[in-house]
Amino acid sequence: MKVDYHLHLEEGPYSFRWLDRTNLALDHFHPIKEKPHTMEWLKKAEARINNRLNKGCYSAEWLDLYLEEALNKGIKEVGIVDHLYRFHETRSYYEKYMDVTSPEIGPLQQKWLNQVMTESIYEFVTAINQAKKRWEEKGVILRLGIESDYFPGCEEELGELLSLVEWDYVIGSVHFLNGWGFDNPETQDRFKSLDLLKTYEEFFGVVEMAIKSNLFDFVAHLDNLKVFNHRPDEEKLVPFYHQIADALVETVTATEINAGLFYRYPVKEMCPSPSFLSVLVNKGVLFTLSSDAHFPDDLGKHVSDNVNTLKKLGCKELVTFDKRRRIMKPIQ
Repeated sequence: MKVDYHLHLEEGPYSFRWLDRTNLALDHFHPIKEKPHTMEWLKKAEARINNRLNKGCYSAEWLDLYLEEALNKGIKEVGIVDHLYRFHETRSYYEKYMDVTSPEIGPLQQKWLNQVMTESIYEFVTAINQAKKRWEEKGVILRLGIESDYFPGCEEELGELLSLVEWDYVIGSVHFLNGWGFDNPETQDRFKSLDLLKTYEEFFGVVEMAIKSNLFDFVAHLDNLKVFNHRPDEEKLVPFYHQIADALVETVTATEINAGLFYRYPVKEMCPSPSFLSVLVNKGVLFTLSSDAHFPDDLGKHVSDNVNTLKKLGCKELVTFDKRRRIMKPIQ
């Protein structure tokens, strides 16, 4: 069975580049017949993108493009999540734990947060839950998830936020280190001034805390600190790989093979790396699969490749979820 358990409906910051990428996604499903870059083509493209913007990312029309791509790629179970930072209801949480005050990156990160925090968590939940029956009638199981940023010391507040909704599953992720959003291209210069090995040690320490918090059904992209290809000799990271694998096994927390860094970021590598993946599989860690798509045409991207990778390593099952209940399904 092929699944894609980590994909998103939309994300800013909103820009002309974002508009262009949205238009490419729409063109994947509904290509314009007019000759490209003619005035007639431009008018049709403008009307199509206006329709998308006016109806929003939670419209059945946009959501069902994901269904169409799942059917095209033979994905039988899909989990749609959104980043917790998309929602107004979480503002105080992020403004407490993100660095939004330091002269170096505070204003930039505050601006970013204001640009991406545009929705209500309840509108997202309603849209996914309403789509479940419609998708099931087409032969695809749809699950409702959330991707939650973990910060050291956040457990009580994050637990309260997660209790607002009945989720099918909760993903934990680490995108911030000491309040710094390390995967933001606008702040990546900070890597140049860091001791990389010490930074990775600190990062994996936070990942371990996230796992041991027992807040999450699976923890995402375990080595995403490598996003911009800043990393020490990987042999020096192997002890951390064992540390994380042991924590996952101890808490019976799953993880994923995440393709997002492979096709969207400079590192051009899956999460986890092949070496890290080998350690995790050998320790008996549970896995699901994810494209980490942010547009419908990327749903299922590299899922087949990663199914084959797990099969070659001897894995026979994937983990899925329903109302926070773990369900193992055979890899086929």
